[in-house]
Amino acid sequence: MIYQLEQTQQASPFFEGWQETMIWSCLQNVMGSIYTDSLEHPSSVMALLGDFCFLAGKPLREMVMHEPGLVSRDFVIMVPKDPEWAGLIETCYGKRAVRVERYAIKKEPHVFQKTKLQEIIGRLPDGYTLRMIDQDLFWQCGKIHWCKDLVSQYKDFTMYKTYGLGAVILKDREPVSGASSYSGYHGGIEIEIDTRNDCRRQGLASICGAKLILECLARGWYPSWDAQNQWSVALAEKLGYHYDHAYTAYEVNTAQA
Repeated sequence: MIYQLEQTQQASPFFEGWQETMIWSCLQNVMGSIYTDSLEHPSSVMALLGDFCFLAGKPLREMVMHEPGLVSRDFVIMVPKDPEWAGLIETCYGKRAVRVERYAIKKEPHVFQKTKLQEIIGRLPDGYTLRMIDQDLFWQCGKIHWCKDLVSQYKDFTMYKTYGLGAVILKDREPVSGASSYSGYHGGIEIEIDTRNDCRRQGLASICGAKLILECLARGWYPSWDAQNQWSVALAEKLGYHYDHAYTAYEVNTAQA
């Protein structure tokens, strides 16, 4: 049996040293959930938030195959703590689990150069408007496929206002690029950033990212960044972050074959 863990701090030892803010969100009961094989004596744990699933402790098939909250979803990114978990994911899902490499970015609170970030914001092209996400933009972004993940983990704007923050660029009153909090935790956010296909390669993502970082710093929040690909690493470095290391993840089709 797999159980949802209400006393989430019981799982802290399993995730010790894992610098992943989405795990922190789950442990802090801000958003996401922790699952375990035993409420009294956990040996296997899973942190689940949005599309991401982090596995630690004793590798357990039931945990890998457990899909709470994924009834209407057929995709999840599984991140194993060690090679044993990785092997189990491959065994359980076979070809439905695609091994990928993601890139961790160092968490360095005092690394950002505010003047440089302001210079990037100043490159906003004519005809575009940069705005922070308010209630209207929150609901507008949530209805648009390419940018819905800027706000999708927040049940309403009240929650977003408490644990989230974001900036978008508009053209003709429509969002064309944005940087926002995929998730939030006490003390910071995990950044989600994207640009509409027809508006890429114009520097819009870097402008949104620079604005979001500055707003986070003004609040005393840390703007955490995890890169899906080398493009994301390059953008992060442009904004002042430093690359840390690559790690293994699995993009899993959880729908039955």
